[in-house]
Amino acid sequence: MNQENVVLCASSSYEQKYYFNQEFAQLPASIKDELKIMCVLFTEDVGGVMELVFDEDGTLLFNVSCDEGDLLYDEIGSALKVKKLQLEKVELLEALELFYRAFYLNEDIQHVINKERE
Repeated sequence: MNQENVVLCASSSYEQKYYFNQEFAQLPASIKDELKIMCVLFTEDVGGVMELVFDEDGTLLFNVSCDEGDLLYDEIGSALKVKKLQLEKVELLEALELFYRAFYLNEDIQHVINKERE
């Protein structure tokens, strides 16, 4: 697998569209639904574009951006909402990272779990 960031899903308030990477189609429907709701509500609330991406280490990142000159984009609200989602959805986000590391980075999950407990 290449060492670039891999997009899990994204939502755009500009195009009013949601994107889900079909490489992750094997995720349960409930997880896919939760991701869609989370992303779409985020962009409906603060505007802009939100992407959930895995970096080369398997960490799930929130990438948020807006068009230059977008006066309706709420930059402060965006940062606060990201922090809130990271706290409220910690179990989901950790499970997605573990899934990615196991199935895409081919890491030994037992080793990863033991390492995190140390």
